[in-house]
Amino acid sequence: MKYYLIAGEKSGDLHASNLMKEILNNDPEAEFRFWGGEEMQKVGGTLIHHYSEISFMGFLEVAKNLLTIRRYMNECKKDILCWKPDVVILVDFSGFNLKIAKYVKPRGTKVFYYISPKVWAWNQSRAKRIRTAVDRMFVIMHFEKAFYKKYDYDVDYVGNPLFDAIKQFDPSPTFLEENQLDPNKKIIAVLPGSRYQEVQMILQTMLTIIPKYNKEEFQFVVAGVDHLPSELYQEVKDLGVKLVFNQTYDLLSNATSAVVTSGTATLETALFEVPQVVCYRTSPVTYNIIKALIKVRFISLVNLIADKEVVRELIQNDFTTENLAQELEYTLTTKRDKILQDYKEMKAKIDTEGTSKKAASLMYKYLKEGIPEQKF
Repeated sequence: MKYYLIAGEKSGDLHASNLMKEILNNDPEAEFRFWGGEEMQKVGGTLIHHYSEISFMGFLEVAKNLLTIRRYMNECKKDILCWKPDVVILVDFSGFNLKIAKYVKPRGTKVFYYISPKVWAWNQSRAKRIRTAVDRMFVIMHFEKAFYKKYDYDVDYVGNPLFDAIKQFDPSPTFLEENQLDPNKKIIAVLPGSRYQEVQMILQTMLTIIPKYNKEEFQFVVAGVDHLPSELYQEVKDLGVKLVFNQTYDLLSNATSAVVTSGTATLETALFEVPQVVCYRTSPVTYNIIKALIKVRFISLVNLIADKEVVRELIQNDFTTENLAQELEYTLTTKRDKILQDYKEMKAKIDTEGTSKKAASLMYKYLKEGIPEQKF
């Protein structure tokens, strides 16, 4: 069968690649065509565009690039109609993917959604539109099945794919040596994100805390991604701070604490049992819109899953050098043990295995045997 996948972010690329591997186990003749990244390319198939070309963060940023987004969206629609896949599999990335779903389904192509848009966080009425545009949803958060049930939509809970990704990870025994890191100094990991706008808005403030720490005891290491322009990391180089590319899991395996941009990386950091401070900043326009619409108490996945403050979130105006330095110090001292204990309790809520395998098996079954009618 022919599978068309769309992943618009680094994490989506990783999870989609693992899903593709499992699809091949069910359907060895599977053909893939996709929008994604390097991880999906490793599995095989045809890459149409890299996710870095289509990923824009925030309302203002999207508005500025609206013509570009529309051009890519029109290209995607035409490509799907021309290739005639058996199914389109959408991976998170709601702003783009929900529009594709709405266009594709009425034209006779099956639409599966893997990793739900965070409709429970804001603009919850989108759940009704999802039911209309998506044949089957495969969710990864334990509370999402109950959420969709409120909107008369039966979805499949398949567990969280991060557990599979981390369990499959084999740490490099030469990571410290290859990156000229001192084994006698504690590592503070700096994870500024994988999108251009994230790094642009957040990294500079993250770096301002470095002079406050003893160079004989601590070494800061920034996790970079090589699909972003090198000039985004110029200040890192100017400060003489270590910068590693595409080695985030190795970095977290060796880190004592971390400062992390809100997103999937916050949960990854928790699963590596690294105490962290979560940071987030966007344009004032985007922030004010989100603040008016948001329906949840927290923005980080760690706190959302735990349903309490496990790690401190420094958002917008609270994201300052002074606050960040103070909260990072707490992760090294007074709050450290409490954070680690809360991580264990949070992990127990969602610990799963074989997420990609389960999702792929269900998708193949539905394509071969038919999608179950809604129960409500």
